Amino acid sequence: MLKKYEQRLPWQLDWNLLRTFMVIVDEGGITPAANFLSLKQPTISAALKRLEDSFGRRLVNRSPNHFSVTPLGQVLYAEARSVFGTIAQLPNLMSGMDDQVTGHISIAVASHVVSRHFDAVLEQFNAEHPQVTYSISTVESAEVVAHLQQNRVTLGICLLQEPPLRLETRTLYREYFGFYCGPKHRLFGRDDIRMADLKGENAVSFQTDEVNGPLFGVAGLRQQAGMNPGLKGISSSLPEVRRMIISNIGIGALPVHVAMRDVNQGLLWQLPPYSNLPAIDIYILTNPKRTTNSAEAGLLKLLQTTLNDIPLEERTYR
Repeated sequence: MLKKYEQRLPWQLDWNLLRTFMVIVDEGGITPAANFLSLKQPTISAALKRLEDSFGRRLVNRSPNHFSVTPLGQVLYAEARSVFGTIAQLPNLMSGMDDQVTGHISIAVASHVVSRHFDAVLEQFNAEHPQVTYSISTVESAEVVAHLQQNRVTLGICLLQEPPLRLETRTLYREYFGFYCGPKHRLFGRDDIRMADLKGENAVSFQTDEVNGPLFGVAGLRQQAGMNPGLKGISSSLPEVRRMIISNIGIGALPVHVAMRDVNQGLLWQLPPYSNLPAIDIYILTNPKRTTNSAEAGLLKLLQTTLNDIPLEERTYR
């Protein structure tokens, strides 16, 4: 039970100040925030001062050549994003309160997510509930986590380095990564390639490919092959990594089940090793604090039922 003096803030705080503070942090300063909101700089400065006075603490460090968010400001920013995520879903939540399953489902996915089981769930759910609408955004895995923590989307699908705070996770499927080169590469079409042949080769990869990242197995295999340590090209998008491989910018690792079509069409050629490939798990993420509309609740229930009925072995793409 809150004490009386603790109850003053939510009643006295101007919630618009939180919105202004979010823009200040997102835009990286007072002046860019003023430009974004089409307001004068003194107006933004005054709003920030009022918010800081409400908490009695400095939220940002600022000078003519410096801008940074204080630890308290970082906490407030994260909570403000969560609050606005909840408010943003209110129209969607109320639109699904009738008997018919309606509403909007928002999904954030990493670019390389290719799962026939997840596609089958979407197909079945859409056939059963044709009034539901969808939006799917492709972002980096770290942004997927942030979107869920900020309560901005229904669910997320991505790689994970470690279980994120305040979110529920479950393995959607498991995939294996192999090395590939494009048609102009000197190794294309050869059946006698050894790991030693990859030594000194340039490489392209994903932004999550680092020694301590979700694709650490790929990074370790590249080191084992003696490829050049610095990546020649990098992208968060699978189509763009694929483009760099085909364009002979460098050798790259792709999910084997995704690259299979390009191999069959003569656009990619798989390189060693051909066995004991790095296994990467792709996860479903949900926010247990999210209040779901009927559409969101229905899709999540069908998805969980599907994962319960199909063992991971069948959801492993070799």
